[in-house]
Amino acid sequence: MMSTQHGSHIWYELLTGDVDGASAFYRKVLPWTVAPAGMPDIDYRIATAADGGQVAGIMALTPQMGERGPGWMGYIGVDDVDAAAARIAAAGGSVLMPPADIPEVGRFAMVADPQGIAFYIMRGASDAMSTAFAYDKPRPGHGAWNELATPDKDGAAAFYADIFGWAKDGEMDMGAAGTYDFMRDGEGLLGAIMRQPPEMPAPGWSYYFRVPDLDAAKTAVEANGGKVLHGPHEVPGGDFIINAVDPQGALFSLVGGRTD
Repeated sequence: MMSTQHGSHIWYELLTGDVDGASAFYRKVLPWTVAPAGMPDIDYRIATAADGGQVAGIMALTPQMGERGPGWMGYIGVDDVDAAAARIAAAGGSVLMPPADIPEVGRFAMVADPQGIAFYIMRGASDAMSTAFAYDKPRPGHGAWNELATPDKDGAAAFYADIFGWAKDGEMDMGAAGTYDFMRDGEGLLGAIMRQPPEMPAPGWSYYFRVPDLDAAKTAVEANGGKVLHGPHEVPGGDFIINAVDPQGALFSLVGGRTD
């Protein structure tokens, strides 16, 4: 059963054209085991971190989703999916897939913010806390940062504050690029919102997963058919990040320390 907490990232999901290939790739890059979820009529894989926490799902692109191409999606928990979907539409967003039930998992919908950036909302069948995103401490294999690059930073911040209760919690000056605004939900610091850089082809969410050793993970990405696009770059707090693309064309990001 999926757990839930309103306004928090409770799950991550990879939509891919090659479930077997993607599963094999991420097992080598991240400290994950990947196993079938046992769902009827769908090949859905569950990625579990070494500490036993379930983090993400991997599934094949459906014809309905195919035009979006491969990519990672985030799930944000809500108390009521139907009410949240209606509020999102009223606030200038859109409902891309209407609310539907997944037996023994929860109710969900695919939506987009007013800038057209897609994500899922979900009310899980369980009231237990999700462990997909790690607020409390660095947890290898778990989500570690959620970053939104958008053409309208202030408009996006107002939208997510209205729908999910997020609040700004400081900023970092990025010069001509403006500020990098840290955002907090009801559980803690969740990530940041920034203005879409001119060189970025499309706005969207970037999801960062933590690895024990970023240099080893970078080597694994490159040795298994992926490509590192940027980094390693140091970020505040002493960690380093890379932005990469997997062999199936999905963008993803990693964060961790370096040993070299």
